[in-house]
Amino acid sequence: MRMIDLIRKKKRGLSLTEEEIAYFIDGYTRGEIPDYQASAFCMAVCFCGMTDEECACLTEKMMRSGDTVDLSSLAHTADKHSTGGVGDLTSLVTAPIAAAGGLSVAKMSGRGLGHTGGTVDKLESIPGFRTALTEEEFFAQVGRVGVAVVGQTANLAPADKKLYALRDVTDTVESIPLIASSIMSKKLAAGAESIVLDVKFGSGAFMKTPEDAEKLASAMVSVGRAHGRKMAALVTSMEFPLAPQIGNTLEVEEAVRILRGEDPRGYGIRTVAVRLAGEMLSLSFGLDPEEGAARAEELLRSGKAYQKFLEWIRAQGGDVSVIEEDRLPKAPYSRTVLSPRAGWINRTDTEGIGMAACLLGAGRMTKEDNPDLTAGIVLSFAPYDRVEKGQPLAALYSSDPARLDDAEARFTDSLTFSESPAEPSPLILKAIR
Repeated sequence: MRMIDLIRKKKRGLSLTEEEIAYFIDGYTRGEIPDYQASAFCMAVCFCGMTDEECACLTEKMMRSGDTVDLSSLAHTADKHSTGGVGDLTSLVTAPIAAAGGLSVAKMSGRGLGHTGGTVDKLESIPGFRTALTEEEFFAQVGRVGVAVVGQTANLAPADKKLYALRDVTDTVESIPLIASSIMSKKLAAGAESIVLDVKFGSGAFMKTPEDAEKLASAMVSVGRAHGRKMAALVTSMEFPLAPQIGNTLEVEEAVRILRGEDPRGYGIRTVAVRLAGEMLSLSFGLDPEEGAARAEELLRSGKAYQKFLEWIRAQGGDVSVIEEDRLPKAPYSRTVLSPRAGWINRTDTEGIGMAACLLGAGRMTKEDNPDLTAGIVLSFAPYDRVEKGQPLAALYSSDPARLDDAEARFTDSLTFSESPAEPSPLILKAIR
């Protein structure tokens, strides 16, 4: 078998066999297939696509290129994945709701990169919280508490890590089969029997259109089902930030407020988090989606999810007193941004708002960066609000005052003011089950 023959076959739009896909993944992971041939292969997939069977096979070979987690000793294992966005703190709310409902949430999460935040960074902003647990500690905590969230192991789907780095520098990221196999190889390797996906579209999402987000959601659901997993996906909007607080510690604060019963006016974080938890409960216990959502809502309203959150944080070494007493660390410098004009804020460049938070220090521009966990933005307007000239729009926070000017400029450039109001667009566009 020769790699050039696989490239030629895919370039002509033909389907690859399981043996051919295994040859590519095994050879590339071991360094026997050079980057230039892997690049040509990815470009051929970008132009010609893959069948559902090819995509499922590619996912499996990537999943089996490294470690896999066996969760069979735990009951009702469930996982949730978001394709990323701004103010997307859903895992901090969804995980304790699901655990309070009897699920085993054994979750591996990533760190933030670029304008999107990472759950591991958010959790590490809680003093004492440990995201590195031994395998024994991880399983024991899930069995005892119902939830544990750790960073991804270094050898989880190494073929994906290597291939993604190549796609990032060869403009071959935007291929639905390659995106679906990348995400699902890690989710399948993590071992949960039920997986719920939050696939976002809009100005703050990787997929810019609802149509592309729906295609990606359908592809990932298909891959998961082909591997025997219970699957569901929500296609949700990221045309505005999902929550009014953006940044690691700030998003933990927002999650705590929601778990205590608050609902940020005009923002979708509570709605999406409850629906995702409802889908997890529905898949695991065979409920209809409405019943699952109702159960998730009751777990949140009753305070059981908040108590589970505190139990979870305490179990992983976090100082729950700073949560209970509202003493999470604060950035030493801040600035209030005033509206430059009057008008209706009917749209935002949400990625631009996320990048403004990065300029404050909240995110990473490279994987080696160490974020300022207290940095970020607190919005004081809601989507589709009317604002007046001089009205406060946001507070910027950073540990470095020199960062405030550039962040303010990027933030204000991300807002669009209109002369008339607009009808709000749907937050949850579709459910795929």
